[in-house]
Amino acid sequence: MLELVRRWPSTAHRISLRWRAIRRTRNLHSGRDLLSELSARQLIADVTRPDDFAEHLQKPQTIYVGVDPTAKSLHAGHLIPLLCLFHFHIRGHNTLALIGGATGLVGDPSGRMKERSLSEKTQIESNTVTLTDSIQQFFSRATEYALEKAPFLSTFTQLQVVNNRDWLRELNLLDFLRSTGIHFRVNHMLARDSVKSRMSAHNGITFTEFAYQLLQGYDFYELFRTRGCTIQVGGSDQWGNILSGIDLINKIEGDCAGYNGGCFALTTPLLTTSQGEKFGKSAGNAVWLDENLTSYLDFYQFFLRTTDADVEKYLKMFTLLPVEEIDAVVREHEIHPERRLAQKLLANEVTLMIHRKEGLEAARVATKVLFGTDYSTLHAKDIVKSLINDPRLLRCTEDELLGITLPNIAAKFGLTSSKSVARQLAIGNGLYLNNVPQPDVHFKLERSHLIDGQVAILRAGKNTHLILALR
Repeated sequence: MLELVRRWPSTAHRISLRWRAIRRTRNLHSGRDLLSELSARQLIADVTRPDDFAEHLQKPQTIYVGVDPTAKSLHAGHLIPLLCLFHFHIRGHNTLALIGGATGLVGDPSGRMKERSLSEKTQIESNTVTLTDSIQQFFSRATEYALEKAPFLSTFTQLQVVNNRDWLRELNLLDFLRSTGIHFRVNHMLARDSVKSRMSAHNGITFTEFAYQLLQGYDFYELFRTRGCTIQVGGSDQWGNILSGIDLINKIEGDCAGYNGGCFALTTPLLTTSQGEKFGKSAGNAVWLDENLTSYLDFYQFFLRTTDADVEKYLKMFTLLPVEEIDAVVREHEIHPERRLAQKLLANEVTLMIHRKEGLEAARVATKVLFGTDYSTLHAKDIVKSLINDPRLLRCTEDELLGITLPNIAAKFGLTSSKSVARQLAIGNGLYLNNVPQPDVHFKLERSHLIDGQVAILRAGKNTHLILALR
């Protein structure tokens, strides 16, 4: 115990770390310190003219990040560029999220070795509406989270969500070629990584995809012209597209009085796990930020399962905890890796930011139900709330539940494939009620056996659960 006290920072020391970070954060209105913070959190893959960029950030600027509307909600893979944008947001810069309602109809070739299937217009329009809500909710909840971590950060501007369909649908092809196409050189376009990789592929690249970088470049120019936007943030696969926008702005505005070439690109890493798997994907399914698509429990567990090799990086990227505090937790984690202190902190912080306190509490309760051993502190209403939309939670009547043998219940509600299988499981101490094995095949469930007289937690073997709640 004394060893633990020596190694783990005292409460006073942790408070000191937090206030040191707060004082540093107050200075992050300095552009150089902001870029250093983003770099320390491993949120920068590439950046244009870093010294000029830092000077540019001495005053409030307008920054945007683009979101492809091919999905109906944000997922965990979106978090890196959005959190990078959020660091600008909480330091008083103006922030924009651009949904590609028009470019989504074309398809970005970046990072792909074959052509995308063209999305239906109605699906893109529907996704644009839901993504707008998803982005606004993310920034609203992330702001609440940030204020809890650093209450002095109180001068946020309102995030604005825009749709490039609002200006691209009005473009006339001939006018676009004369005003925009004239500034692009085909040899430079062919040199982009997204194009070169496709040119070497068997099917090549279509003109539609080849022209995508003109459209994204035009987006940057339009936001520069109408909103004074001088910075674009995107994943590292967007580097060439972002540079196309800067080149277009420089060529169109280069002869204008007062223009000094002050536009910048910042890209974030395309994150993969230490095993090389794409971040935010689980068995081929995205980890959504919408609790109706990915439950609180599954979201929490996704981060709780982070490997030791990835957890320090994720703590720095996905939370607003001071880097010094993260370093202290990681040191303690390395001493006692079996406690998974770093993973628990990561899961708690990210779930709190995305799903608020109620989502975090629901995830914790569901974790106790499905992975814990002590049910003494659980309450029926919390169990039901924590597992809403989870297929393991079933509502039933008293007639379906009470006075019936446990093996029959297990078979009826699909915990086991048959009554005989359930009986054999019970005899072998593998059929559990509220985490207690029930070997009696004639054991009948009564209300007194239920948690708060309402909920029964059945388990077959180690990991197969069924939660039955009275209606």
